[in-house]
Amino acid sequence: MKVDKKRSLQIRRKWRIRKKVNGTADRPRMCVKFTGRHIYVQFVDDDSGTTLAAFSTLSKDLENREGMKANKDSAAVIGEKAAKVATGKGISNVVFDRRGDLYHGKVQALADAARNAGLQF
Repeated sequence: MKVDKKRSLQIRRKWRIRKKVNGTADRPRMCVKFTGRHIYVQFVDDDSGTTLAAFSTLSKDLENREGMKANKDSAAVIGEKAAKVATGKGISNVVFDRRGDLYHGKVQALADAARNAGLQF
């Protein structure tokens, strides 16, 4: 019962944030998803409904892919690599979508690494 309540509150936070956060072709939405094992980052143009770039702990371009977990250290690496992929596609300004997660720990480490690698948000 307690897990259902926690999950429903997270979903409510997610949709409350998504009402305000919208990605365009000029400034796409940087959507971050953390699961128990992996980290996923997508750059989405919501006007056309397309993913412009993506990077995750499962990407084949990542060295030491087997050693990556869903922790702060891996989040910093993924944030930096995702920013490099985005800048390679011509994306420099983004809107950060944390999907209802609190802005601390893994989320903050990923965002700070992406900012240090050249993304502006």
